[in-house]
Amino acid sequence: MSLIQLIAGLGNPGPEYAETRHNAGFWLLDALLQSQGTWTSQSKFFGLTSRCQIGAQTVHVLKPMTFMNKSGQSVLAVAQFYKIPPEAILIVHDELDINPGEIRLKRGGGHGGHNGLRDVQRVLGDSYARIRVGIGHPGHKSQVLNYVLGKPRESERNAIQEGLAATLSWLPEIVRGDWSAAMNALHQRQGESSGI
Repeated sequence: MSLIQLIAGLGNPGPEYAETRHNAGFWLLDALLQSQGTWTSQSKFFGLTSRCQIGAQTVHVLKPMTFMNKSGQSVLAVAQFYKIPPEAILIVHDELDINPGEIRLKRGGGHGGHNGLRDVQRVLGDSYARIRVGIGHPGHKSQVLNYVLGKPRESERNAIQEGLAATLSWLPEIVRGDWSAAMNALHQRQGESSGI
């Protein structure tokens, strides 16, 4: 398993989107940066960037400012500049198909209709790694757009924040490629969040 060199959180820029479910990828990186430094706006990267020390690894972090459906433009710009291969990239994104606050790690596979992943996959292929942050599903596909661009209920937000905190505690293992330990720990706690 490759060491992770770049973590990109997916979301939409602007204060009107900051608290919406679709920005769960941004939330994890914002929490990480609280103790690690500040964001820098980089026009050549079409986003906000920083660097973090995660365990023994120095990692680039990125929040694309391109809007969700153009996320690949920003991720590719950073990857090309720093010569980071797709398998060393970790994408953090919201996931409709799991309960609020549940976390799943994944490598490869399809985009599942997620517009951000679709664009990342367009430029990188599917060998990148993912942290899937559960936000739950509204129940019918016709409700998905308003749901992901809406704010979670307090109980959902609390569950998501707990999931993000657990993920941050296992990020050193995830970054160095020790996925089995991280997955075991994160998946064991998923039942605690499933009652939302």
